[in-house]
Amino acid sequence: MGYQVHVLFDGYSSMNDSEMKANCSCTLIKGNKNIIVDTMTPWDRDRIIEGLSRHNLSPDKIDYLVCTHCHSDHVGNNNLFLNAKHIVGFSISSKDTYFIHPFETGEPYVIDDDIKVIPTPGHTLADVTVVVKTKDQGTVAITGDLFEKEEDIDNPHLWSHVAGSDDPEIQRQNRNRILSSVDWIVPGHGPMFKVTEKMKERSKDVLHHSDCNFHYI
Repeated sequence: MGYQVHVLFDGYSSMNDSEMKANCSCTLIKGNKNIIVDTMTPWDRDRIIEGLSRHNLSPDKIDYLVCTHCHSDHVGNNNLFLNAKHIVGFSISSKDTYFIHPFETGEPYVIDDDIKVIPTPGHTLADVTVVVKTKDQGTVAITGDLFEKEEDIDNPHLWSHVAGSDDPEIQRQNRNRILSSVDWIVPGHGPMFKVTEKMKERSKDVLHHSDCNFHYI
């Protein structure tokens, strides 16, 4: 049985003079293992339960919960998923047991042959991305705020300054690596988007010439 990626809710973000309005994308990976990625704010509990029910699932049927990082709009309903192993940034746990995994050295956490959780720091220093080989969509990366939204491909200010970045240079490198290797991206605060051949070619060129001053994103 191949995996399918279902975005339960598209994330969004907008800024005015005094405040930002934002919520994260919430994504279901359905297949041999059921995985929820990013659980929105605590005020979204009923929405998540309803979104899962549209796919004939309930929170107790989720095997893994992944939060791409620890900001409050990405972790608000983690306690719905008490049968799941939790991967929150670089931390892996179940109940009061924590599992040591070397995300810090770049080691992916492999769930199975088709799903891995890889370290992609930048937005925070402990961000992760879920990479899924799917049945119908090719390879999908669920990136959290590594990508704010599709518009930040042409307007890097959106991810580097509006969303904020703890390490912009590392985030650029990780963005280019993801762009060069996947077919679709679910960003932290916008709809899922297709990675075009132009995006892939330019990102690969940047990675090949990593000592140059040109950064695609």
